[in-house]
Amino acid sequence: MSDRAAELRRALVRNLDEVKLERQQREPLYDTQCASLSAGTAASKLGAGYDVLAPGKRSCPYHLHHAQEEMFVILEGHGTLRVAGEMVPVRAGDVVFIPPGPEYPHQFINTSDAPMRYLSISTQERPELCEYPDSGKVAGYGRGLRIIQRPGEALDYWDGEP
Repeated sequence: MSDRAAELRRALVRNLDEVKLERQQREPLYDTQCASLSAGTAASKLGAGYDVLAPGKRSCPYHLHHAQEEMFVILEGHGTLRVAGEMVPVRAGDVVFIPPGPEYPHQFINTSDAPMRYLSISTQERPELCEYPDSGKVAGYGRGLRIIQRPGEALDYWDGEP
């Protein structure tokens, strides 16, 4: 492979077998291993991740996005998509589309006895506002900014202003 081809591969290609998975665990409900696929690539508007969800566990807190649209590709295993207050079965080969907005809070639950593997693909809209219906939290994300709080604890608009 030429130097240019190697440079292009580093900027444009990721292999699932070569990404370093990081475990995110919070007992008793959450245990997943995940890796960003798009970090360090030439991608600027599209994000991708690889997730391995442990049997009987949830991927992340039930949440919704106000800006970001997501797509999930179930590669292996099966489980449940908790979405809009319903439980929807998912399995290998399914492609799940989650538009932004309050109509589609979502979360994956591995209801099987084997790992569930999937790709998480999303637009990287910033700023982003997420809501977490189970806990009443709201999170704001921007370039170099991350704020998580409950709306009742918010400051007044004029707080600290002259």
